[in-house]
Amino acid sequence: MRPQLFNFLDKISFPSYFVLLVTGFLFAATLGVLWARRIGRDPDVIVDLALGSLIAGVAGARIFHVLFDGYFWDYIHLCTDPAKVDWTLLSRAECLSDRYEGTWDAVRNVCHPTHRDCLAWAAFWAGGLTYYGGFIGASIVAWYQLRRDRFPFWKAADMAGFAIPTGLGFGRMGCLLAGCCFGIRTDGVLGLSFPPNSPASESQFKLGLLASKLRESLPVHPTQIYESAVSFAIAAFLLLWLHGRKRYDGHVFVWFVALYAVARFLLEFIRADDRGGVASLSTSQWIGVGLLAFAYGLHRLLSRRAAALATSSAAS
Repeated sequence: MRPQLFNFLDKISFPSYFVLLVTGFLFAATLGVLWARRIGRDPDVIVDLALGSLIAGVAGARIFHVLFDGYFWDYIHLCTDPAKVDWTLLSRAECLSDRYEGTWDAVRNVCHPTHRDCLAWAAFWAGGLTYYGGFIGASIVAWYQLRRDRFPFWKAADMAGFAIPTGLGFGRMGCLLAGCCFGIRTDGVLGLSFPPNSPASESQFKLGLLASKLRESLPVHPTQIYESAVSFAIAAFLLLWLHGRKRYDGHVFVWFVALYAVARFLLEFIRADDRGGVASLSTSQWIGVGLLAFAYGLHRLLSRRAAALATSSAAS
């Protein structure tokens, strides 16, 4: 775990999560540009698409985090009444330190922020991004930009089908370095312990599994590594095998949506971080169910359209 990847001149820090997110974006954008050149399309359209999707994706991911990951009222109270926000810190000294500058509640043994911050919800660079929110936000902007540039939408969607999981593979390694998105307790050989004061340690302390959050966490499933590996595998399968065999424009995208939805649905069962949910399923699992149904419906629609075009061409 390394929340800050490096510092520039000991003044500007670069969060690991954000650095890996940008790295994933650059790899995905490069794949898109190379793809456009290979099929004889204007690569500048893909550059514009990548930038627009990045901005919309980060915005959507942050908004979904604020609304659905269980922190909505904390962000509201940070702006309206910080005394209603509870920070579970180890001691009064930590609460009063320069890092937190809070007010210690000796009765409940919690720390309350003292300063109002109505923009805390927007601090995306500090972490707290939800993938599906980013996917939906980027998709909306991509549809608008491609239509404006008169670029075949479903051809570009197929490119996104292998570019997105490539970027996501890097992004999840950023989650590993930041310590978020960790898994449930395990005694298996793949178990990974996070350092003291990590999100995993804090979570296990709240559950009574650790005497202090300043202790190393008990071994957990490294779900960040699992999802990174799955994302790279999906990208490789779609780029190296399916793309050259697709039956219609949009085929690769359909497979991406379906494969990732299934993989994420299963991985959510061994995630342990707070992320909201309803009726024993997480928010991401419910969205995944909806996207799986969407992928099936889209497959039927696009395959029928392709078959109709083929029949019409043969008849003429």
